Amino acid sequence: MVTVVEDARRLVPRTDAVLADPRLAAAEQRLGRSLVLDAVHRAQQRARDGDIRPDEVVTAAVTALPRLATSLTPVLNATGVLLHTNLGRAPLSAAAREALAVAAGCTDLEYDLRTGARGRRGAAMLAALAKAVPDAQAVHVVNNNAAALVLAATALAAGREIVVSRGELIEIGDGFRLPELLASTGAQIREVGSTNRTSVADYAAAVGPRTGFVLKVHPSNYRIDGFTQSAGEAELAGLGVPVVGDIGSGLLTPHPALADEPDAATWLLAGADLVTASGDKLLGGPQAGLLLGRADLVSQLARHPLARALRVDKLTVAALEATLTGPRAPVPLALSGDARALAGRARRLAAALAGAGVDARAVDSEAAVGGGGAPGVALPSAAVSLPAALAGPLRQGPQAGERPAVAGRVTEGRLLLDLYAVDPADDDALAAAVLAVSGRSAPAQAG
Repeated sequence: MVTVVEDARRLVPRTDAVLADPRLAAAEQRLGRSLVLDAVHRAQQRARDGDIRPDEVVTAAVTALPRLATSLTPVLNATGVLLHTNLGRAPLSAAAREALAVAAGCTDLEYDLRTGARGRRGAAMLAALAKAVPDAQAVHVVNNNAAALVLAATALAAGREIVVSRGELIEIGDGFRLPELLASTGAQIREVGSTNRTSVADYAAAVGPRTGFVLKVHPSNYRIDGFTQSAGEAELAGLGVPVVGDIGSGLLTPHPALADEPDAATWLLAGADLVTASGDKLLGGPQAGLLLGRADLVSQLARHPLARALRVDKLTVAALEATLTGPRAPVPLALSGDARALAGRARRLAAALAGAGVDARAVDSEAAVGGGGAPGVALPSAAVSLPAALAGPLRQGPQAGERPAVAGRVTEGRLLLDLYAVDPADDDALAAAVLAVSGRSAPAQAG
């Protein structure tokens, strides 16, 4: 007697049959065929491997579909670093996000709807930036702060010298260094002074007919203490050559919480001819390089051929304008926050989690600006302390869209979820994520 056992792999449904399911057909319209096919093929392979039954392929494929057609995963930033470079720096305001949705379609980016003729690209955005820094005679925007410096070096100093202190030849991140960036433009770096001490006399001795400009860089990602000296913008302004200042983290006006952080308005008033700044740091907007200063210099940079290669797209134009004109963005809001309010939020979250059986407690914490800003400045904060074993599961991201990814920091064997950079509206989502990875199903009403 012979028993015939049918190979289960023969029962795995064909791809076209799976794709005919209405849920997958709708997903193909929303996500595109490639992503849906990937999910189907993974489900079919699971059936061939015996992980699921052949009749479960369709359901498995639907479950595996991504929520969006991008691989980027939303993350709750509970690291205590306000401008976390690896998490995309500044989160945009609600107004800026709405502006992005408008800009995603066809807009009057450089089109005059009244006359039907070509208009000035991003005119309203530039006007908003000029209004935010009235001490600047003119403004221009490129795609990041490094691009702003490259444009300035190319337009003002190609084949000439840039005079800069040795103590300000910084590495700006990811292995990129300021002197190499500037040298790539064809300018020559004229180093003056020493690492810890550079006087105005050092600059004056180096300035000559071949000087394109003097560069003053705020070393915002480190700090030198002790036997130090540096020349200020007012001193450098008397050297008879343009003074270009890179303020680093992009503060446009003074901020009481960051007394030692330079700002564009102060440097311009002190005598800087041109100031460069970042848009996605302390301003709280999209990635952009801001150029602020003398009208003749800004015009020279804006009309240089390289400016065309460095211009911002319509999404940045929209988001930057909304950041400048709309309600305060999350970064400025966080900087003006109350430590007592943070402590209260931490207590409510910890109590909700502990009530569900999670080892959670509220603790005091210290946050940092990050993103190359305000080195050494401790910002009073509060955090929820959890078992360190939860750090990995919380980072692993959404499971079929059920919860957000959460990034915290492990300190002294405990996971701290610092609330400084977490929007209060996200407290319940934060609690739900912790409950999910802790194996708890009870809801937490933290807000």
